[in-house]
Amino acid sequence: MFSVDFKVRDYECDMQGIVNNGVYFNYLEHARHEFLHSKGIDFAELARQQVNLVVVRSELDYKAPLQSGDHFAVTVAYEPISKLRFGFRQQVIRSRDQKVMLEALVIGTAVNARGRPFVPEALSLLS
Repeated sequence: MFSVDFKVRDYECDMQGIVNNGVYFNYLEHARHEFLHSKGIDFAELARQQVNLVVVRSELDYKAPLQSGDHFAVTVAYEPISKLRFGFRQQVIRSRDQKVMLEALVIGTAVNARGRPFVPEALSLLS
């Protein structure tokens, strides 16, 4: 399974001393981009070709909070959803004890220059 390692930075935490819930979206997005890059899919190059990958739904289940200084990994697994949508199953796993801190399903599509949704061939080959 693909994963990217991270470390919680102080400014990502809220007044309670835990990672702010919105920061997890950034972790997940970065891991998805790295996953695509590892498969030879350049997110920025697709955009230059007027193929925009967009998120249409995010489901996040927060299991336990990360704190400043925690080391963790974000996993990514591609999952076809339909002819027009694809998904990424992701987890945030704390490194010191392998505890699952968050589970997510992020569903997306691609939009061409005319604004029409489709799944690019490069993504359909991931399944």
